[in-house]
Amino acid sequence: MSVPPKYQIRALHTESTVTVYQAYDPSLGLPAARDGRFPAAWKRERMTWIKPSFLWMMYRCGWGLKEGQQTVLAVEITHAGFAWALRNASLSHYVRGVHPDRDAWSRGLRRSPARVQWDPERDLRLAALPYRSLQLGLAGEASRRYADEWTVGIRDVTPLAHRIHALVRAGELDAARAELPEERPYPAGPELLAHLVAEEPASDRA
Repeated sequence: MSVPPKYQIRALHTESTVTVYQAYDPSLGLPAARDGRFPAAWKRERMTWIKPSFLWMMYRCGWGLKEGQQTVLAVEITHAGFAWALRNASLSHYVRGVHPDRDAWSRGLRRSPARVQWDPERDLRLAALPYRSLQLGLAGEASRRYADEWTVGIRDVTPLAHRIHALVRAGELDAARAELPEERPYPAGPELLAHLVAEEPASDRA
């Protein structure tokens, strides 16, 4: 089985949408899933982080068992919205070779309505893998667009999270793997990712 590239977006996606994951307290997550949109109580002025990787979301929310993250949502958003966020995002940390200097990176980050982090992808036991998973932070205009324009559907996938977790705990990894969402490489070319690939020069990794 080949190892994916270090920086690659993998997601459940259709011809018109891409699915990202978030986890919320049931008081917010359940109404969102019920109505298929984020309620007024969802704070549009705050930064929100979306994750195309189901297993990274499981790592973050502890399979939907962490306090305040007991409702796991699969949010379908438009390709156009996802592309807009990537195109207008900045890396959340400075990388020499990607940014001219720290000041330029800092100025760009302040202006950007979105930011990107590449964190280690996770396996079924939530151990780190040698390649990265995208996290996309949305603030200001991006956050509002996400909630009110890009989102076309919201599903509660907490039961799926609990079912896969139970299979993992029972050691039934093949059965657990069969339940995972089908995440395929997302068609994001250099025009969307060139400014977000955080590869550092070899001399910095020595």
